[in-house]
Order: sequence, then structure tokens, then C-alpha cells
Amino acid sequence: MFRHATIEKNSILLTVLVLIVVSIGGIVEISPLFYLESTIEKVKGVRPYSPLELAGRNVYIREGCYTCHSQMIRSLRDEVERYGHYSLAAESMYDHPFQWGSKRTGPDLARVGGRYSDAWHVQHMINPRSVVPESIMPGYPFLATTALNFDRIADDLKANRAVGVPYDDTMIEVAVSDVRTQVDPDADDLDAFMERYPGAQVRDFDGNPQMITELDALIAYLQVLGTMVDFSAYEAQENLR
Repeated sequence: MFRHATIEKNSILLTVLVLIVVSIGGIVEISPLFYLESTIEKVKGVRPYSPLELAGRNVYIREGCYTCHSQMIRSLRDEVERYGHYSLAAESMYDHPFQWGSKRTGPDLARVGGRYSDAWHVQHMINPRSVVPESIMPGYPFLATTALNFDRIADDLKANRAVGVPYDDTMIEVAVSDVRTQVDPDADDLDAFMERYPGAQVRDFDGNPQMITELDALIAYLQVLGTMVDFSAYEAQENLR
């Protein structure tokens, strides 16, 4: 009690001790971040985004979609039953910056891939209330008429490689052509593309074969969210517990 009273009455001593405690806590919290490769469990199926998906992610960030939609399902029963399996750290290991979000005006999008058709997404982006009457989301019809500028998509891959995303030289070299390949199921280099990005979805996403639009890219990105990991194995393990 005497020592406690002494600390409380001596502002300088109290400040020094608080700084020491905060420093220790900070070191404990921050030091694991320098060893992320060893603390994030590698999960089969997780791969870097294809150039088209990455371009769509750029559109997603540019339009501020993350301010109303999260991409992180917590391990709470109500969230798991509504959105699907809780999020794994490895699912966002190639996201720079990650899109976990801080609020939900709209639903979480971590498992939105494959939940709706491309046509639904097209209509939803053009006029949200045509498919969700109670939606307060603004429309983005201009995405369907704006040509995607992907001439410098290789630079985006280089920037991501600089922060740890494993894009190799070939991926960067053919990034522009890979954008065109992903919207053309009849492309000559489709096999090579699929080898670079296993499981990538290849089709004309916005229904307009005349041009590659920003909507093509955004839908390609949305349709891949939550589809890389096969959660049936995880669910089987959890059922055995």
C-alpha cells in the first residue's frame, strides 16, 4: 500500500512506469508482425489475384466500397450462420491493404463469390434497388460504360510483389494479355493462364463482349471472394470435435 501511494503521488515516477508497461505491451503485440510468414498458416488454394481481379479490387477501393462492406467474418454463431465459415488469416495474406472494414452498412462480402450470378451483380451495380428494394447503396452505372484502363496493370503486380505477393517475372510480363484472356474463354493462352492462376473464373463478366469494362473487373473480383479455400475439410474436422 505504501509503495502504491508513493507511485500515485509522484507524477514523474508514475509516468515512467506507465511508459515501461506500455512499451512492454507494445513489444509483445508488435514483435510477431516481423515474423508474419511463420505466424500465418498457409492454406491450400489461396493464390495471388489475377490481373483482372486485382484491377477490380482497385476499383472496389477507389469507389470506397470498404466503407460500407466488411470482408471479415468473425467466429460468432450468428455471423457464421449468415455469411459462412469464419475468415482465415491466410485469406487476406495477399491483400495490401486488407479489406476487413470497420462497419457494415451493407452485408459482409468475404463469401460473396458465387452467391449471385454475374447478371445479378450487373443489375445491382447499375440500380441496387432493382434487386434489393430496401438497399440504400448508390448506383454505379458508369462502371458498365467505362473501359478498364489496364495498360499499367503490370506495375500493380510489381508493387504487390515488393510487399511480398509472389508474382513472378512471367506473371508481370504477361499481365496485360492475362486481363484479356480472363474475359475470353476461347483465348489461345488460356491453359497457361489457368496454370498461373488456378481456379480463376474465365468469362465475359458484364455481358458486354464489345469492351473490357471496369464492371468486368469489379465482378471478377467479387466473384472470387471466398472461393479459393475448400472449407468442407475444415467443417469436417470441426464436426469431429
